[in-house]
Amino acid sequence: HAVAIIGDGAMTAGMAFEALNNAGVEDGRLLVVLNDNDMSISPPVGALNRYLAQLMSGRFYAAAKNVGKTVLKGAPPLFELAKRLEEHAKGMVVPATLFEQFGFNYVGPIDGHDLDSLVPTLENIRQLMDKGDGPQFLHVVTKKGQGYKLAEADPVAYHGPGKFDPKVGLVKPAAPPKPTFTQVFGQWLCDMAEADTRLVGITPAMREGSGMVEFHKRFPGRYFDVGIAEQHAVTFAGGLACEGLKPVVAIYSTFLQRAYDQLIHDVALQNLPVVFALDRAGIVGADGATHAGAYDIAFVRCIPNMAMACPADEAEARQLLSTAFAQNHPVAVRYPRGSGIGAEVPAGLEGLPYGKGEVRRRGRRIAILAFGTLLYPALTAGERLGATVANMRWVKPLDLELLRELANTHDALVTVEEGCVMGGAGSAVIEALQAEGIAMPVLPLGLPDEFVEHGDPAKLLAQLGLDAAGIERSIREAHAGLLDASAQPLIRSA
Repeated sequence: HAVAIIGDGAMTAGMAFEALNNAGVEDGRLLVVLNDNDMSISPPVGALNRYLAQLMSGRFYAAAKNVGKTVLKGAPPLFELAKRLEEHAKGMVVPATLFEQFGFNYVGPIDGHDLDSLVPTLENIRQLMDKGDGPQFLHVVTKKGQGYKLAEADPVAYHGPGKFDPKVGLVKPAAPPKPTFTQVFGQWLCDMAEADTRLVGITPAMREGSGMVEFHKRFPGRYFDVGIAEQHAVTFAGGLACEGLKPVVAIYSTFLQRAYDQLIHDVALQNLPVVFALDRAGIVGADGATHAGAYDIAFVRCIPNMAMACPADEAEARQLLSTAFAQNHPVAVRYPRGSGIGAEVPAGLEGLPYGKGEVRRRGRRIAILAFGTLLYPALTAGERLGATVANMRWVKPLDLELLRELANTHDALVTVEEGCVMGGAGSAVIEALQAEGIAMPVLPLGLPDEFVEHGDPAKLLAQLGLDAAGIERSIREAHAGLLDASAQPLIRSA
């Protein structure tokens, strides 16, 4: 027997229906359990209703249905009563009809917390599967946080909590002294929507996580939650852009991977002005490998017409979002989870120059090219090493003028990014130097070719050598000769 369990939220995703379409034509022993914790579905009504749910999963019900309900048709009033109760148990006729049209025997809905009902139902379904009655679909209704009143009262807050005392519940943390990048995005979105009526916001079921609660309240007609359907979110954004709107898709970096084909064919190929606000870029801490935003630089920069910005702090996040919104082609702006350094965020909507970086520290021999929030540990390492440090800001387009200047006045370059090294910003720099005919050593530092597990973000960055001490150590190991004060610099002609 094979059992697949899926939540009602995930049923909105295209893959779920692809699987139903595939499995429905097979006569295999498959049970799909829909765990439905949406409280809009009515609870079961009494013992008779519970009995009917069990009866629907038994051989008698299946046989009666297959022969046109001949047994129940012998007593019309009873049949009509049973039919009405059955439809009430299902909540509506459409779901059952839908899943039955896919080739499944639909059972339910039943109370998923009532084991006295659930276990016999599962046993009956197993008998159906053993006797070759095809794939089965069991619809169970549950309550999120069942058994813990605090979670029942606030299921959103308890969706993914950290550690807490069950007797007390979640302790509301003090307001962070620094705004998170997510909060900066949410405020920018509202401000830009106020300034430009073409802006629409799109999220694949991540309103709270992506900072769109206030936008939803203020601009309900311009807010679109498409459910857990990232592919549709991207194509939908492309369609709106075709009609003259300016979509902003707020999506976690890791979830954009699900919509890669749509990103290429439905947005980039058409060169449509869609802004992708990529939250949770880089290390994500407690959420671990499944949520790490490690690959966006690598998979976005290779797409024609796409641009990508990497703000170093909260102020640049707001400014680069404005720059991205002003473009007439697709742009992704990546930023990490949590707070930045506490940079003062400008109130206006002025952007930064498109495709341009800046030198933040002048040094000699070695230049560190930082992409994103690792600029600040890079500055600390640069101070200790006497190295130049550049805030590149843009992975694509690269600031080639700045890159040439740094390459021609230094002996080695070091790239630093909170993304995968393979195919990342370091690779972009190496490719650009090769195209320019400049031969020089480049040390790329970033996330290794492995999945980064959960943990404290600061500790993880230290373990990966991406804190200030790790960056300094890697450079000393790679370029000890260049750091020797007696060594003569090799300056290339501009």
